[in-house]
Amino acid sequence: MSSHGQSPVRAGSAGAVREVAGAGSSAGGRPVDLVLRTVGERTTDLALDLAVRNLRPRRVHLVDDVRPFWRAVDLMLDIDHEGASHVVFLDADCLVLEDLRPFLDANELAFVECYVHDPFRGRVPCGVHITRTDLVERMRRIEPDRDDVGWMLRPESSRLEAALPGVQDSVQFRGAHILHDHFQHYEHVFAKLALRELRSRTAASRPVLAAAIARWGDGPDHEVARAAVAHARAHVPEGTPGPGVQRYIEGLPQTALRAVRTMDLPDRPPLTPEEVRRTGERVRAAAGAGRPKVFGLGLPRTGTRSLRAALHLLGWDVAHYPVDRASLDALIRGDGGFPLLEHYDGLADPAAIPCFRALDARHPGAKFVLTVREKGGWLASLERNWAQAAAPGPPGGRDDDARGAARETRRFLREAVYGRHTFDAGHLSRVYDDHLAAVRGHFDGRPGDLLVLDIAGGEGWERLAPFLGVPASARPFPAERG
Repeated sequence: MSSHGQSPVRAGSAGAVREVAGAGSSAGGRPVDLVLRTVGERTTDLALDLAVRNLRPRRVHLVDDVRPFWRAVDLMLDIDHEGASHVVFLDADCLVLEDLRPFLDANELAFVECYVHDPFRGRVPCGVHITRTDLVERMRRIEPDRDDVGWMLRPESSRLEAALPGVQDSVQFRGAHILHDHFQHYEHVFAKLALRELRSRTAASRPVLAAAIARWGDGPDHEVARAAVAHARAHVPEGTPGPGVQRYIEGLPQTALRAVRTMDLPDRPPLTPEEVRRTGERVRAAAGAGRPKVFGLGLPRTGTRSLRAALHLLGWDVAHYPVDRASLDALIRGDGGFPLLEHYDGLADPAAIPCFRALDARHPGAKFVLTVREKGGWLASLERNWAQAAAPGPPGGRDDDARGAARETRRFLREAVYGRHTFDAGHLSRVYDDHLAAVRGHFDGRPGDLLVLDIAGGEGWERLAPFLGVPASARPFPAERG
């Protein structure tokens, strides 16, 4: 990386954090810093060059060969970002192939995770996080339970999950033209997929990994990936105590090197820009273009989060519960003029409900999905949710316009959608019936524009994918909980 002239900033016991001199940009717009994390990936230099070109960060920091990952997380959260609005945390196995600067300038949210294309898992949220600096500071102050296996496997996500409540209601996702884990050294493929096996030992994650493995081909990367999964299963059985898991993780770099040396693998040719360009074009062509906007019109607790996740897997980057000031202004006007729809493919949350007629008029050809649920189960779920939401959340985060807009948005939507702020089963039962009748009445005679989907009742890909005119995902239909 000498072409960028590194100067040491601070060192950890197994590596260093460096500021990359001359890589920052003085361009106008929102002040955004970049933190690039590398353990010697084959794409490190290219990842840095593409990130500088397509993010135009104010300053660039390199977390260089700091292992294990939890130590890298500790050090990267200690970086001083004074004067920055947001930080883009980027892994060196991520190649950013589109100009993200317009989105960075428009984004006010505390946390956005990017969907990327991965040759082993398909379209996944991984490797690129856009984080507001007040949330970075909250994450830094979190003291994790370092004996917890969950923290060992996901040290960054564990801090995020603890820091996000009170700042943003949920993680926002956005797709981008980014290649993740393409073109990597065999030993890195082995280490990453062994760790992926360890991270997939939950009821929700096991079938996702199994579906991915079923799609793997016969090439050398997938051969290495299968060997890695088998190795992790053999050497770290489920239920292995924390110290055993930690030893395995810390030894993975050397384990991976030894493993790939025993395999008859072809040499990697030099990586060329032309190979990256061809791969990027192939991935983009497979994703499709010119798709219609999609809006979810289901009431909360009817599967709206599952719908959002399903749409992301099918290639639609829908926003969920936008809480920025511009979106609040659009809600108050009631005209459906959400500026964020310049950067997202639709909405999958209550924000679309008060103005669905205006959205229909603004976006000819758009698709609308009304998620429904057996009413008794919906009322019980809503009552539990409102009781939990009424409890005070943890303090912290910005007490500025961003947090004020989030509070006002929640109040506005509860009033606009439900007509009250306290739970009353009789009133809310009528709200449910009236909402379904209004949506069905508006789209009467337009079966190609509205899908009524009962996710809680077991409906999924077999109805959603044909409605959108795309093949169903090979992964299990998401079952997200709020």
